[in-house]
Amino acid sequence: MTAAPPRRRVLFLTPQTPHRARQGAAIRNWNLMAQLARRHDLDLLTFAGDGVPPGARPGRGDEPWHTLTALPPPRRSPGRRLRALLDGRADMADRLWSPAFARQFAALLRAGAYDIVQAEGIELAGYPLGLTAPADHRPLLVFDDHNAEYVLQRRAAATDLQRPGRWPAALYSLAQWGRLRAFERRVLRACDLTVCVSEADAQALQALAPERPLIVAPHGVDLDYYTPEAEAGHGPRFDVVFSGTLDYRPNVDAALWFVGAIWPALRSRRPHLRLALVGRNPTPEITRLVRLGNIAVTGSVADDRPYYAGATAYVLPIRYGSGVRLKLLNALAMGCAVVATTPACEGVPVRDGVHLLVADGEEAFAAAVERLLDDEALRARLGAAGRAFVAEHYDWAAIVARLEAGYEAAFRIRASAATPAAALPTPQPDTSQPDAPPAGKS
Repeated sequence: MTAAPPRRRVLFLTPQTPHRARQGAAIRNWNLMAQLARRHDLDLLTFAGDGVPPGARPGRGDEPWHTLTALPPPRRSPGRRLRALLDGRADMADRLWSPAFARQFAALLRAGAYDIVQAEGIELAGYPLGLTAPADHRPLLVFDDHNAEYVLQRRAAATDLQRPGRWPAALYSLAQWGRLRAFERRVLRACDLTVCVSEADAQALQALAPERPLIVAPHGVDLDYYTPEAEAGHGPRFDVVFSGTLDYRPNVDAALWFVGAIWPALRSRRPHLRLALVGRNPTPEITRLVRLGNIAVTGSVADDRPYYAGATAYVLPIRYGSGVRLKLLNALAMGCAVVATTPACEGVPVRDGVHLLVADGEEAFAAAVERLLDDEALRARLGAAGRAFVAEHYDWAAIVARLEAGYEAAFRIRASAATPAAALPTPQPDTSQPDAPPAGKS
């Protein structure tokens, strides 16, 4: 019988307050913390927003942390952005850099005697970089890389180069992907453990630092929350639904491609079709799509389950990206009949025609959507199979057990290295260049 892992004190750094059902990264962070809190003691350092004011307070109700410390999100000046561009910094590494957050991080480390510090996402990876100490005093540094970001930017550049109107965005990605590759390599080398959400991301990141420990802990699904029975017969009805954060470039590209290249063909044969684009922070070009008629852009919604439940067909017309689409897993858990591109399924071993329909290209995608709209029995069969698939493979408890095993393996690796002792410094990340390498690294 496998022994339970020892109880650990863990400090999480997150870009926004974890939430059970709002925004992909926040959902992942909530579920990781909710499972870990059953066996460990967690504190949270995050940025204020979404109804969470700045300040420190104890956890409330079912919140998985003992204490929450929230700081105002940083506002980058145009001058700082220009300096980051000119001095070669990765833009994502600078996006959430806050000297106040760095000071609070250092204060918590001095007071907390943490066993583990876990940075969620690349925007927060710079904060632990300057932390060095002997192995018996320094917390285990864990980096949860929600995407292989350098791969995502490389794919974004390749996609945007095909459209002259997107060439400025393509040039940005061309400049950033090399910088992100260097930054991600630096972070992997500085951290004791890197967590990836898919095997594809793991291969891309392991190539940057083959000697460093790395595990795969994919996104999961809260099957008690995302259940079709909870929302049956409630909420709005739409023929077609797409959801996601609507200022995230892969999602913006997906929505614009679907509406521009696929939706007109569907409407020409079915003029009464209704489409919902569901998600926070829609860009102006997304918001303007309502002018075409029969398209709703909802903005942020408190609960996305009624939109999954109310969709005749749920679509994922993603043309590039990285990691695993949490919205795909949620849609399958809700029993949706899904049409997705091959990139939208990356990292998820679904089978075309068994769990969903996979279609690439404008004509094939439109035909697959029409097939679902016409065939109620097919929708029911795919919905049931998709729900069973995520229940078998994407339970959060099993995923977090894998994460805990990664922690313990990383502790053993670090102990075996037995580095020479040195005085524990006060963590002082470089407030002007957050992605500068740690001392002695290149």
